[in-house]
Amino acid sequence: QVQVVESGGGSVQSGGSLRLSCAASGYTYCRHDTTWYRQAPGKQREFVSFIDSDGSGSARYADSVKGRFSISQDNANNTVYLQMNSLKPEDTAMYYCEKLCGISYYKTRPAWGQGTQVSVSS
Repeated sequence: QVQVVESGGGSVQSGGSLRLSCAASGYTYCRHDTTWYRQAPGKQREFVSFIDSDGSGSARYADSVKGRFSISQDNANNTVYLQMNSLKPEDTAMYYCEKLCGISYYKTRPAWGQGTQVSVSS
């Protein structure tokens, strides 16, 4: 069974922390590069963070999360983490990770999981 699974969401108070995980399984091949997005009720999906795991290992962040969120990789376990600190109510959203999976490095398509809910109360 091919799937991308996000986990680690939950409900926290403002200022709290959560660590999200993203893992893909069942695919012939998935790039290690991973992007996190989030979507709040009534809003469009927005970019949160990206890690260039197949390249330089560099990361990018949305301005709204810079300095608070940190993305990291565990290539041995094909898992990417999003450490979220100093959470704010405006971080409340469903969080999704996007993997590029397929049969080879140049033949991949975006693959998404069901998301994991993050709720931050003030």
